[in-house]
Amino acid sequence: MARSSRARRKGNSLSRWVLRFIALIALLAIGFSVWLWWDMRSWRPDIAHYPEQGAVIASGASGARFETLAAVGADFVYLELAGAAAVPDPGFASRLSAALASGMKVGIVQPFDPCLRADEQSARFTRMVPRNVQLLPPAIALRRTATGCEPAVSDAAVESELMTLVNQIELHAGKPVILKLGTEFESRHRTARSTARDLWLERDRAKPDYAGRPWLLWSANSQLMSEASKEPIEWVVVQK
Repeated sequence: MARSSRARRKGNSLSRWVLRFIALIALLAIGFSVWLWWDMRSWRPDIAHYPEQGAVIASGASGARFETLAAVGADFVYLELAGAAAVPDPGFASRLSAALASGMKVGIVQPFDPCLRADEQSARFTRMVPRNVQLLPPAIALRRTATGCEPAVSDAAVESELMTLVNQIELHAGKPVILKLGTEFESRHRTARSTARDLWLERDRAKPDYAGRPWLLWSANSQLMSEASKEPIEWVVVQK
């Protein structure tokens, strides 16, 4: 009986230690998450390794101060267009004018919608973006896949329309496009291997390697806070 009681006490003591250990691990995980969230508000890759750095201003973003963006270290800025299926962004023209006046190099990001024909998407680009030799090579953002398209769209059709859009935008811009390639799109279509264009990859803090070949641009922090904008800024660096 005494032996049974001692065994129960020993088991209860062990359970308490296990629970304390689990609670400690949970507390450390929460603390690390809070630190990482706070650190990412201001973290940027070392300028010694990436001397050329810049930002993306999202479609519909208001109040971006481009002179301030340049003052905090941005050498260039990409402005994101609204997608062809979205409501047109009436503030885009004024943002483009202000960005060009800031002295930074300026480029445009066109989001690719796999549910729409290339003609609809390039029409938005050619209508909103003037022919200007000062602009950086345009980028096409590849994040969304055709899952959920109505009517359904095959992967082969997506890849065909993408190449049509690439050709149409390059014809308008007079420069090769950069493919801003998301992980899900690359996993499904292997675009990095099939399309010979410079790559722009995305991964917070850790260098991206999912394309299987070198990249030109890296979105290193999607949530940078800066006095240049009330909203988080996507911070980008250039591979030397």
